Amino acid sequence: MILEGIITTRNADGSVHVAPMGPRLGADPQRFTLQPYQASHTFGNLRRTETGILHIIDNVELLARAAINCWQSEPELLSNTATKTPVLGDACRWREFEVREFHLEEQRAVLECEVVREGRIRDFFGFNRAKHAVVEAAVLATRTAFLPEKEIRQQFAQLAVLVDKTAGEQERRAFALLQAHIDKTFGGPPREDAIS
Repeated sequence: MILEGIITTRNADGSVHVAPMGPRLGADPQRFTLQPYQASHTFGNLRRTETGILHIIDNVELLARAAINCWQSEPELLSNTATKTPVLGDACRWREFEVREFHLEEQRAVLECEVVREGRIRDFFGFNRAKHAVVEAAVLATRTAFLPEKEIRQQFAQLAVLVDKTAGEQERRAFALLQAHIDKTFGGPPREDAIS
């Protein structure tokens, strides 16, 4: 099973890098696998420090901003002297992990990770259809380099229906942010032939 979450890692200058990532979970709850691209910032940080924080979240606006690296202001970070990397303040739970094995044969590395510390900040609120739609839209927004515009536009149009029907303000802001990113990437609002 793949769980959608957010990873924080330490940059070489000590600042914090925030990125969405879906760890692959198995039977052992204390171990999971990450598959970042070797060219990614997250991979570079994990290769250097071998540690990070996996956050379980229900704030899809935070996920959307992390997906396209678009911040109005830096996300709230909790000062936690017990962890090597700061924890996101709006997470539900967090799990500090260390990378135990690096497999670098493919473009996407395979990192075998083990949880070394964990904590809870608040209850998980839950997901509705709009939150799921934003998660899917965030994934699409990270695929603009290799998915055709028409396919992305069509899927966004379908997801917009779910957002219109079931979203709260957070989900509407997140979806609008991702839609604006798609429009900017493809040079403007959709043309008729890009969605039909």
